[in-house]
Amino acid sequence: MRLTGKHVVITGASSGIGAQIALKVAGQGATPVMLARSEEKLTTVCENIKNVTGVDALPYKLDVSDASAVSAVFDRVLDRLGTIDVLVNNAGFGVFDLFHEADIDEAKRMLDVNVLGVMACTRKLLPHFLVRNSGHILNIASLAGKVATPKSAVYSATKHAVVGFSNALRLELAGTNIYVTTVNPGPVETHFFGIADPSGEYVKNVASFMLAPEQVAEKVAAAIGKRKREINVPFSMNVGARLYQMFPSVLDSLVGKWMNKK
Repeated sequence: MRLTGKHVVITGASSGIGAQIALKVAGQGATPVMLARSEEKLTTVCENIKNVTGVDALPYKLDVSDASAVSAVFDRVLDRLGTIDVLVNNAGFGVFDLFHEADIDEAKRMLDVNVLGVMACTRKLLPHFLVRNSGHILNIASLAGKVATPKSAVYSATKHAVVGFSNALRLELAGTNIYVTTVNPGPVETHFFGIADPSGEYVKNVASFMLAPEQVAEKVAAAIGKRKREINVPFSMNVGARLYQMFPSVLDSLVGKWMNKK
């Protein structure tokens, strides 16, 4: 129960990784503050958390791409709880397309949610953390933010942005007790692929690498309160990402075609 008394805000908390993080932190004594667009799904997840852990999770409807709504909801949470200890920026989505076939409005929506949503939530909460000189920001990015692959130009760009934003923010906060952790999972078995890959082709091709959301959530919950720079899972894909960063031209030549799994 090492997180007893902590208030953990989680965006995109109505399913997948976000819902599992909420369950994990509640099991360690924290109060999950759960933000998502679907009130109905949030209610279902909160009921499950109550049944499993006995903790009352707090649901709030929010679209993180709406900066004014972000400000209003965070104000309501702070008025109710007084403090927030942890922010998990998990909300996001992807669509896999060849870029010349991509819908530019859909691309803008991806940037609004995956990048500006992360920034809006962080910008709203960061002054609160600075006043307290305490807090932890965990940004759920992706290994796609380290290694781009075909048919994910926009999605990879958004996750590259989250990684870069997190790295810069970590340096800005180096003299404080506010931690910034980037979480870079490979493919995770969630509803994400219902939008990103409706054909199911990518899921079939990467089935051997697919993570359960519980695996990622466990890593995230374990990192809370620790000055951890990154979480990269699974191990095998992280090794590949590191090799790619050291020898990008070589890897492009050797395994470029293999990386086209979509």
